[in-house]
Amino acid sequence: MTTEATLPSTSASPTARHLWTRTRGIALALVLLLAGAVAIAVVRSDARHGELDPRSADPYGSRAVAELLADRGVTTRLVTTLAAARAATGPDTTLLVAAPDLLTESQQTRLRSAAVGSGGRTVLVAPGSASVERLAPGVTADPAISLDSTLSPGTGCDLPAARRAGTADTGGRRYTTTHLDADACYRSQRLATLLRIPEPATEQPSQDPAEETPGNGSASAGDTIVLGAPDILLNDRLAEHGNASLALQLLGSRPHLVWYLPSLSDTTAADDGERSLFDLLPSGWLWGTLQLFIAAAVAALWRARRLGPLVPEKLPVAVRASETVEGRARLYRKVNARDRAAAALRATTRTRLAPLVGIPVPQAHTPEALLPALSAHLHGDYGDPGTGQSPHTLLFGPPPSDDAALVSLADQLDELERQVRRP
Repeated sequence: MTTEATLPSTSASPTARHLWTRTRGIALALVLLLAGAVAIAVVRSDARHGELDPRSADPYGSRAVAELLADRGVTTRLVTTLAAARAATGPDTTLLVAAPDLLTESQQTRLRSAAVGSGGRTVLVAPGSASVERLAPGVTADPAISLDSTLSPGTGCDLPAARRAGTADTGGRRYTTTHLDADACYRSQRLATLLRIPEPATEQPSQDPAEETPGNGSASAGDTIVLGAPDILLNDRLAEHGNASLALQLLGSRPHLVWYLPSLSDTTAADDGERSLFDLLPSGWLWGTLQLFIAAAVAALWRARRLGPLVPEKLPVAVRASETVEGRARLYRKVNARDRAAAALRATTRTRLAPLVGIPVPQAHTPEALLPALSAHLHGDYGDPGTGQSPHTLLFGPPPSDDAALVSLADQLDELERQVRRP
């Protein structure tokens, strides 16, 4: 007898629609994330391009002040290495350090040693607390930033350049100094945002740098200018208040201006030795990580279930046997577990056949015990009990090769059981 095998209509094979339904949320999130990243990159791509670069005409560049200095006879030269900056120091040169905080400790120390006693001027733009202590010893940066960006020189300011410029956008970092002969100007809450620290009188003859004219060739005393904010050097702020006057006087006191923009490609940055990732992390990262680990462990203990004896519970609803069978069949179908499905069908059939042929259920899964009893019940017919295969092949044979063979096996096992039950 031939049995037609048909696949169940409740197959759980994934379709294109199911895959799209499952992944559309993740795909939409990835698209939004990518779009946001592109938008941020576009917005910020030119926001700070060429910041404090004397060649840049961008709002945050400094090309305007360089051209104004050129009109007054001051030459501006851009350098990006420490060696070039140190070689350029001299009595007729102003050295502007645009980003002191980007220099390593070794670079800051070597730059300071080259500037001391050179007779030139060093201008530090918004140095932080660590940088200013090495580049301008005796000066300390206040942690708080000035809330006002536009400030006046103040009554205690004796620097002629500041008094002639008047109000300017110097508000930013604030500094205190132990130098008694320093000029402190543009105070914010009694702390200066612009300091001029002259070199000791024993190194160079004292002279007011504000009265110098570029290119006069006269000797001058060296000094250091600490500027709390870069606003007076930016293209979009140069025309406001007295920014242009103050910038020209601070940078134009000598015939040559060396504009030092620290670069990551400078080989002297590696003089401090190679640093690992842990050296770049903040000092308190270890204790912070330990605290987070302890907090996570406490939360895990709090939320963990306490181990105890198993407590039997009744199901809140009654599940139909057909639904359980169908659900388990779908799981087998999903992972192509035909061998497990066939083994379950054969084991169940053997268990039901054992009482019918008169053997104990524990012996039902042994061919030597089940098959002779089954043969006697079938009147010795081992060949074809109406199922198309021998009982040994049906009950203990190899797993089916495809779904159609599995369905056929289930039908033949049912037919075998009906043969045994038939009087």
